[in-house]
Amino acid sequence: MNRRTIAFVVFAIALAAGCVRLGIWQLSRLDERRARNAAISARLAEPRAPLSAALADGAGARYRQVQAAGRFDYEREIVHTSRTRRGAPGVQIVTPLILEGGSAVLVNRGWVYSPNGMTVDLQRWREGDSADVTGYLEAFAEPADAGAGNVSTPSLPRGVRRLQRDSVAALFPYSVAPFVLVRRDGADQTGEVQHPFRVDLPALDEGAHRGYALQWFAFAFIAVAGTGAVLLRGQGGGDRRGGGPRGRRPGA
Repeated sequence: MNRRTIAFVVFAIALAAGCVRLGIWQLSRLDERRARNAAISARLAEPRAPLSAALADGAGARYRQVQAAGRFDYEREIVHTSRTRRGAPGVQIVTPLILEGGSAVLVNRGWVYSPNGMTVDLQRWREGDSADVTGYLEAFAEPADAGAGNVSTPSLPRGVRRLQRDSVAALFPYSVAPFVLVRRDGADQTGEVQHPFRVDLPALDEGAHRGYALQWFAFAFIAVAGTGAVLLRGQGGGDRRGGGPRGRRPGA
């Protein structure tokens, strides 16, 4: 076996090992996705709780179904820009709900169509001052990606691209809850739309992790099988080149 063949075999084995590792990683992602789905399902299945009781659960409050009563502060609501729904551009309207005691929870009241994904007639989508809101709690966006932080412009001073709690909280003169309340009451509306389209419940599918894992394992098999085929072909070629009686010239 010459050096070129040895290098090819080493490369193929390393490639196959890398593909197997990526396949195992995708399977671990699938397990994580299943665990997440199970946790979300369990929390959504719990009886609806008062907002204050759910917030006392800390990190476990995410996806809990809650109920909160208060007064909407429409003058300070914000627009979550560039939100699509079934391929259409639009925004999500996030309105503070002033609770008893003076603090607030941000309520994602839903999606409305906007041709540029930024501007919308907010007065058109008001739903009354006092409200008894039911829905589930969602976490704020992680602040790690500074390049995709909140964006405000002179024409849209309360428009944000990401709901990051530290940045959003600075827009209000009162404290806001550490979770966003995604409103769900009225989600099964029929006929003429009277309020924003409510945000859907979290998707509980398994994603494409299983398919990706099978692809990586298939690549690993191809690399190993291809290497074996090359080695067998080279061995057969060597036998043919070395065949025939030694020391005799053709035609002798």
